[in-house]
Amino acid sequence: MMEEEKIISDAEFDRIFDEKSTEINEQLDREILIALIGDVNAGKSSTLNQLMGEKVADVGAKPGETVQVKKYVYKENILFVDTPGLDDIVQEHSAETLKFYKEADVILFFLNAAGTVLSETERVSLTQISKVNQDIILVLNKIDAADDIPSLVKYVQDHTNYAFPVTPISSRTGENMSMLQNEILKLLETKKKDILMARNMADKSSIANKWILAAGGSAAAIGASPIPGSDFVPLTALQVGLMLRLSTLYDKPISKDNAKELIIATVVGNVGKTIFRQIVKLVPGAGMVAGASVAGAMTIALGHAVKYAHENDINLNAKSLKPIYEMFLKKGKGKELDEK
Repeated sequence: MMEEEKIISDAEFDRIFDEKSTEINEQLDREILIALIGDVNAGKSSTLNQLMGEKVADVGAKPGETVQVKKYVYKENILFVDTPGLDDIVQEHSAETLKFYKEADVILFFLNAAGTVLSETERVSLTQISKVNQDIILVLNKIDAADDIPSLVKYVQDHTNYAFPVTPISSRTGENMSMLQNEILKLLETKKKDILMARNMADKSSIANKWILAAGGSAAAIGASPIPGSDFVPLTALQVGLMLRLSTLYDKPISKDNAKELIIATVVGNVGKTIFRQIVKLVPGAGMVAGASVAGAMTIALGHAVKYAHENDINLNAKSLKPIYEMFLKKGKGKELDEK
């Protein structure tokens, strides 16, 4: 693999690509169950539609109308369950409802910012649900119709012992939906189910940005290794994994050979690590800082270049990606100088 042959073989690259592809495919095969609970007209359906960018659930239920569990089988192994309003749960449905709470990957517990926030009924229900499942996000909806949102958030946090994340949103205007999206994905990531959910959500750009920044941080940690050459395999695995995740997010598959060409044309082609080793030789003790900086910048630039290509329908190949990568690498260096 040109200059990379001395550091990582074709066989090793193939192993990494296959391993990362398998991890993603296994995620895509898993089922996701998200339970929604809250009073009728709490904005559950409209929140769901905002998150996914399309109509998943009917909006506009009247008080007393939702008296049974509603299941929305979404595409690709994603199931949403809209449980009865807290005041509408009847004995015949309570066992089935509790079963969904127990099995849910994420529970979205809706509170009305424009009403009685965290009523006694809601507190009792939250306590009961948390006994069978702690993966709860408190969704403080309708903030567009309320005042002093920070105080409302603190009130909820204080009265729930800061046990669950509180996300203030407006399902009507879409305000803070990315915050709720991030909290959902954070929980699903712990169960290795975030990629499937992410590829079906509306705001892919903010998801991609978070993945890229996280990969950049991980790359910097790898680049800080004091052992020469010990970083190439984990760095390549990280960068290949990032490319595959982004390609899955935007539903634009990438082949093994293409991924290899992209790495060679961008990361290897810029011989950033060769420059880094020269710095280490000239400035003893500077290696860890320089290595972290170079590895992080190169990984972030690669991620943003792949994202840019996908979002602008640019055919992803070595020729098209290299100038975009170099543009983002230059931007990253300029930002680093500005911060200094």
